Amino acid sequence: MMSGEDREMRIEGLKECCSKMLGLIGEDVEREGLVKTPERVARAILDTTAGYNEDPEAILRAAMFKEDYSQMVIVKDIDFYSLCEHHILPFFGKVHVAYIPNGYITGLSKIARVVEVFSRRLQVQERLTLQIKECIQKTLNPLGVMVVVEAQHMCMQMRGVKKQNSITTTSDFCGAFNQAKTREEFMNLLRNK
Repeated sequence: MMSGEDREMRIEGLKECCSKMLGLIGEDVEREGLVKTPERVARAILDTTAGYNEDPEAILRAAMFKEDYSQMVIVKDIDFYSLCEHHILPFFGKVHVAYIPNGYITGLSKIARVVEVFSRRLQVQERLTLQIKECIQKTLNPLGVMVVVEAQHMCMQMRGVKKQNSITTTSDFCGAFNQAKTREEFMNLLRNK
């Protein structure tokens, strides 16, 4: 966790960077509407990248319970917002997670918290998908994990190719999900929203 002093130091540094950027694009940083913008941007950046200061494995371990349940557990439609590390523009969408317990389960909200921690870092969608899967696999040691991420990328919609309705889907899986039948069961359950 970041100390209050460290946070304030980072806010000051980010404010300076934002003021410089505003000047470089031709804005008047003393204009009424922009006077407080550097501080707002600094705080927003620290909030949207707060995942660097959290331990996702500790989050899962804090709510691990011994349980003999060994069927698929699915948490779907987890909303997320992240920043693309290539353009520092938002990408957002839904994450769907399934795991098959192997003696331990975790609190369902903890799965959503893990998604939140990894999405609140500069990211690419492929790495986000992998990190969620690896964290759950390493911490809970289930029989298998599968993660599907569906997202819209502002770097594709606001700039460059400007394709407004494109959705990018990534998936990663291990263990029991290496079997096509198990993956198919998960995907069928996702479709039945």
